[in-house]
Amino acid sequence: MPKIVLTAALRADYQRLFDQCQINAAKAPFVEQTILKIMNNKPRYQAVSALSGAPWYVIAVIHLLEASLNFKSHLHNGDPLTARTVQVPAGHPKKGNPPFTWEESALDALSLKGANKVKDWSLPALLYTLETYNGMGYRMYHPHVPSPYLWGFSNHYVSGKYTHDGRWSDTAVSQQCGCAVILRRMAELDLIEFADQPLAEASQWQVHYNERAFADPAQHAKAVALQEWLNTHPGIFVKPDGIPGRRTSDANFRISGHYLPADPLHP
Repeated sequence: MPKIVLTAALRADYQRLFDQCQINAAKAPFVEQTILKIMNNKPRYQAVSALSGAPWYVIAVIHLLEASLNFKSHLHNGDPLTARTVQVPAGHPKKGNPPFTWEESALDALSLKGANKVKDWSLPALLYTLETYNGMGYRMYHPHVPSPYLWGFSNHYVSGKYTHDGRWSDTAVSQQCGCAVILRRMAELDLIEFADQPLAEASQWQVHYNERAFADPAQHAKAVALQEWLNTHPGIFVKPDGIPGRRTSDANFRISGHYLPADPLHP
């Protein structure tokens, strides 16, 4: 059991981090390619989800962090399915004989970590479960560094990580994209949604619909400000790129009941 309990304050912290999460521009192409791979294998994740109870996209991001989306590797730690795991946790799955199917291994890994017993899959609880899956060492011993397991490739993470043998380095930099970063972008693309996110009060902003960046710096800044403001509302995930197109207009409607002026689909 983790030593850190999911309190109201910790829930608020997870929500804040997710709401303010921005993908590092240099890593954006990798994130898009990764999401495409995940979506291409969505049925496999859904099949394990149906048996384990964990959301399919949670299984997918664990698969990314633990096995680089390789279906020939254990979900526990990326070891090959041709034998039981060798790295921690070693000797899994304990039942059955190798070679294992990816589904067999995935169900064993989720059961071992207790993810099959989780009942609360609200966004903060989901992020807590993912961080627990990797370990709470960052929060317990290095709270100044948000776990790269969640926030790698985002504005929340710069450096600091556990290296081999559990050794800590303040200067080492994780080369993995965090789970929460992938989930944030998937939410921005309307590929997933979080049922615990209610709508909020009406927007007072006025930015015209535009599918291209504004040439006028003032208009661009105003569009970015609108998008950042929309992102402060639970359940709204818009990329703050200064292009107030389809997704920004739809988000504005969810908050204010009005689409952006000049929206071609809602004149």
